[in-house]
Amino acid sequence: MAKLIYVTNISLDGYIEDERGVFAWLPPDDEVFAFTTDLVRSVGTFLYGRRLYESMAVWETNTGLAAQSELMADFASAWKAANKVVYSTTLAAASTADTRLERQFDPAAIRQLKATASSDLTVGGANLATQAFKAGLVDECQLLIWPVVVGGGRPGLPTDMRADLELLDERRFRNGVLHLRYRTLGQ
Repeated sequence: MAKLIYVTNISLDGYIEDERGVFAWLPPDDEVFAFTTDLVRSVGTFLYGRRLYESMAVWETNTGLAAQSELMADFASAWKAANKVVYSTTLAAASTADTRLERQFDPAAIRQLKATASSDLTVGGANLATQAFKAGLVDECQLLIWPVVVGGGRPGLPTDMRADLELLDERRFRNGVLHLRYRTLGQ
């Protein structure tokens, strides 16, 4: 059975964006970017909320990004290779290939997808991830913690529930970013 993994960039104080909706602390160096590409390469399906999907779709819709460097081309190729499921009540149509649009999050459908998938799935977007956590679907949580305190904004983890975690792995990068990989307990 495939795992559902929540992967996100987060500030040291726990936010995925500041109070203005900005995540300007995120431009990765080559080491972090290559690591992130390796994470993406292992994913068979991305589950996205609309906002995150629209920001990630540029890896397919803006061919100039991949032309900027070999690292960016590698990431674009890995991203395009995966299936995408976008959860949105407002998006009229998907702008990328291999993308299915869903109007509501259905935990039973995700359980079925996990049971039949040959590769792991990731969930992206804090609101969607919270729904997946609450439904007991998240098997792993992988955080890229950036060395910045933003003081408020959109929390990267659920704020109205408890989730017990077991640390599986950690990695420090030269630029101060820390990757933590946790298994969820009691799922």
